[in-house]
Amino acid sequence: MRTRAAALVGRSSQLATLGTYVDEASRGRGNALFLVGEPGIGKSRLLREVVASASAAGMPVLRGRGSSTGPAVPFRPLAEALLAVTRGGLAPARWADLGPYRPVLGRLVPEWAEQDGPHGDASLVVLAEAILRLTALAGREHGCVLALEDLHEADPETLAVVEYLAGNLAGQPVLLLATLRSGAGGAPELADELTRRGDGTVLTLARLDRPQVHELMASCLETRPESLSDGASERVWQDSGGNPLMVEELLHSMISAGDLVAEEGVWQLAGAAVAAVRPTLLRVIGERADRLGGGVTRLLSVAALLGRRFPLVLVRRILGVGDQALLGEVRSAVEAQLLVPDEHEPGWYAFAHPLALEALRGRLAPNDLAALSRRAADEIAAAHPGLPDAWCQLAARLRESAGEHVEAARLYVECGRRAAADGAPGSATAVLRRARATLAGAGVDSAHHEVRRDLLEALLHALAEDGQFEQAVSVVDELTLYAPGDRGRRIDRHIRLAWAAQVSGHWAEGHAQVTAARELAPGVADPEQLAALDAVAAYLAILSPAPDRLDQCDRLARRAVERAEGVPLPSVMCQGWYAIGYAARERDLTESDLCFRRALEAAVAHRLPMWRNYALTGLGGNAWLAEGDAGPLRHAHAEMLRCGAIGLAQNAAAVLGLGAVLVGEFERAERELDACLAESRRLKLVAVTHYVLTSRVILAAHRGRREEMRAALAEFTAHAGDESVEASQVHGLGAAFCALLEEDRPTAEQELARVTAERSRRQTPFHLDGQYGLGVLLDVLAGRADAERVRSVAATHRGRMRWNRHFLALAEAVLAGRRGDTAAAADAMTRADAAGRVYGMARHLGLRLVAEPAAAEGWGDPKAWLREAEDHFHRAGVGPVAAACRTLLRRLGAPVRQRRVGTERIPEPLRQLGLTVREYEVLELMPERLGNKALAGRLHISPRTAEKHVASLLRKTGLPDRDTLFDRSRELLSRV
Repeated sequence: MRTRAAALVGRSSQLATLGTYVDEASRGRGNALFLVGEPGIGKSRLLREVVASASAAGMPVLRGRGSSTGPAVPFRPLAEALLAVTRGGLAPARWADLGPYRPVLGRLVPEWAEQDGPHGDASLVVLAEAILRLTALAGREHGCVLALEDLHEADPETLAVVEYLAGNLAGQPVLLLATLRSGAGGAPELADELTRRGDGTVLTLARLDRPQVHELMASCLETRPESLSDGASERVWQDSGGNPLMVEELLHSMISAGDLVAEEGVWQLAGAAVAAVRPTLLRVIGERADRLGGGVTRLLSVAALLGRRFPLVLVRRILGVGDQALLGEVRSAVEAQLLVPDEHEPGWYAFAHPLALEALRGRLAPNDLAALSRRAADEIAAAHPGLPDAWCQLAARLRESAGEHVEAARLYVECGRRAAADGAPGSATAVLRRARATLAGAGVDSAHHEVRRDLLEALLHALAEDGQFEQAVSVVDELTLYAPGDRGRRIDRHIRLAWAAQVSGHWAEGHAQVTAARELAPGVADPEQLAALDAVAAYLAILSPAPDRLDQCDRLARRAVERAEGVPLPSVMCQGWYAIGYAARERDLTESDLCFRRALEAAVAHRLPMWRNYALTGLGGNAWLAEGDAGPLRHAHAEMLRCGAIGLAQNAAAVLGLGAVLVGEFERAERELDACLAESRRLKLVAVTHYVLTSRVILAAHRGRREEMRAALAEFTAHAGDESVEASQVHGLGAAFCALLEEDRPTAEQELARVTAERSRRQTPFHLDGQYGLGVLLDVLAGRADAERVRSVAATHRGRMRWNRHFLALAEAVLAGRRGDTAAAADAMTRADAAGRVYGMARHLGLRLVAEPAAAEGWGDPKAWLREAEDHFHRAGVGPVAAACRTLLRRLGAPVRQRRVGTERIPEPLRQLGLTVREYEVLELMPERLGNKALAGRLHISPRTAEKHVASLLRKTGLPDRDTLFDRSRELLSRV
């Protein structure tokens, strides 16, 4: 007789809540919901009801489960859930919509991995974003359910992904539904924290009351509630405590023992049957297995050694029994509802409930446990050479159960190494600590000594990869005590610590570790160690605040390459050449290109796709700097997206966004920068975020929108701080241009002076901040720079970059015109026009700046230049420059086009007050608290006219005086 309830009892309110969440997901409003409760309370049963309902509604369901035996396998629940994609959860035609995130998922869906390299970006956050996008894609039409059972058994990386998903499900058609046991631990703590943050909801399942137990029993017995005696349900309720699984198990036990019988159509207690001792759930399950006979009990006990799921053929080999006998025992276990066939893999079975596994795992006598565990480990090793995937961890656990502690620890160490290599340092650390505990129970001999040393070094590697510098230091201290005389290994440890310091931003500590390694190196370090040491030192130099950081980087990286080529070490070669190319940008783009090409050649020859992408990025960046050509960088960006190098692709996207600003494609720049900022923030790419925030300041500045620029600058400063390396770009490429577009040349010169001061303090990696172009032109216009200064700057590699080359050619033209060499001035203007042709705003600003001295000194065609500049800035809505051009044209006696348009720039509330275009231009300058003379200078009008416009503004706005107008101007300008 079946003793599992046909209906879900006592959970109507929870089922209604879950139905609401499923409906929300189908409407594009995602949520994270955690079903929490004690074992047997009905979490999985409730989840199955929800999954069945969602599937019936056409929603894809991706379902996975945590591992209940041994240390958690990295990403196991997620990998299992995503396999549903390849089993029909998502049409293959839609996979391409994942774009660059598809190869990232190759870590979990093997058929999506790139054939020639690693699984895209190794970042855990990028993997979480890829899963988010996959589930959103799966749920695009009807919504999607990501169901994760037994989350309390999940690995740290899975929990980190769950946290990311929960925080980003708003607006996504995805319901994240997880079950977990109540109590202490990472998963319950995460669920509580997400609930506090508003990113998740905990639904705690309570025990059933007495009427609900009565109803549940009637459902199990397939009878009406009135056909079950109150005495029987009272007994079961008392003994079960209202735990649904306990109710079902007690019912099965009582019927089997004859304590519950049907008499005259009513189920009731037989005779005076009473419970001497309140049973435990695990004991009840164990007794049920015993009633099936010794063969079945032994089968179940051996299967329990293998975990929740197991292949039947392996159990047969361990037991050494025939197929027919084993199949008969399996059928008995299935009929008793202790086992169920695996729904995905023929020949595999699973325990019907995690508690069944717990109840049967410890029923073997110690000698039998050791012997069968040893035999199971031997059979697994024979069937799976090399112990791939989860087999290694299972074999380690079996060796531990067999009392083979040293071999078990050795296998756990191998599991830890694999987890670290797969980008799961948290899981690696956990399994290595399990290895340490296992090794503590072993006798000390040479094998013990070797495994302990390997264990600590693997743990050091995992902690270093995870950036846990302090913990890594403690492991090194232990290693130093344990193996103090092994100088070669000590060098390796210091290199590992240096990398950990570099990853975590502990630059001083990183340099200290490099110094310690170098002190040990003479006569001991091999070429591989020396190359790795120079490589980490080079990257520490790049990231350090030292004024000569790029020179240090170049020297160290060249030495690393020289040593790596002799070993050879392809990855260190690529790493070194890229660092050299980066540093060489400070000297010569041609040299830098050669270095990046060397990195590219090595990456292609040794099939290192990630370093190939780095090299392509370097070459693309150089092409953009040299000639404003974004094509190679766009190609590199596409390659990164193809192979899933998401973090690197965002670096390229940020540069491309700035490139769009410089060529005057402001709307495209805004779209690209906003998209890049959103993604870099979600992926926690701090350096990219800073670069994009810098570019948004520059975008607002190049549009002549000071209020937008101030807001963008405030956001940049809040994130990057005043001492950020991007400060030179903010002031020289941003604020200085905004001032020039306001016809405020003194402020522009002050901003460029800040850049000069910044560059005198430290090396910066930016080349277009005005020191080699715009600043030189302004100095020439003010009479502070001569031809020798222009020639010396133009001869540098920065001066040859197209953006700077444009301004330097303008400076040459002004100097030539000033000395009366009109032919040389014309030649310089031709070169300036050729260089500036791609830079819309900068080219026309240059025409406006040089037209004034050209008109005064009688060279060139200032009228034509001013007309062209006026038309450009009028169309762009940059009133001050357009007005300046018209004023200069009038002074030259040239006809000036009447501009009565521009009211579209005035916010509607101000337009209703009757503000004219000129009055609005005056109001835009009010936040700077300028006097009439300063206003007149900026707008190229007389002080008297400026005073009249201010008086008119006071009258139309109803404000009492000029100070109030100053104070309220920002508020007035913000009206929409």
